[in-house]
Amino acid sequence: MKTFTAICLLALAASAAAFPGSDKYTDRYDNINLDEIISNKRLLVPYIKCMLEQGKCSPEGKELRSHIKEALENYCGKCTETQRDGTRRVIGHLINNEPDYWSQLTVKYDPDHKYVTKYEKELKTVVA
Repeated sequence: MKTFTAICLLALAASAAAFPGSDKYTDRYDNINLDEIISNKRLLVPYIKCMLEQGKCSPEGKELRSHIKEALENYCGKCTETQRDGTRRVIGHLINNEPDYWSQLTVKYDPDHKYVTKYEKELKTVVA
């Protein structure tokens, strides 16, 4: 089963390698069902562990991990529209439902909080 590539990101990030000479990441994984992944911890946690270099990575997880920093730095500037939307959904889910994992990912990929603060302000659900 193909699963989440844009977790992250993380999320924040782009989901795959850029086409040579292109200013966008490949759309090869844009049809992955992110809602299925973020609603099922059994599917989500392996991707998070991959991003944290604490577990095995699927091929799409490896590609995602290789682009997280760049995607954070350019606010997903090379992402397709689908990747941007997916990134926002995944980051929002992590911020609001998986704060421990979100914290670990931020420490690893943005320890100075130069980029994630924007996402947190924008995507954090106000709890009444």
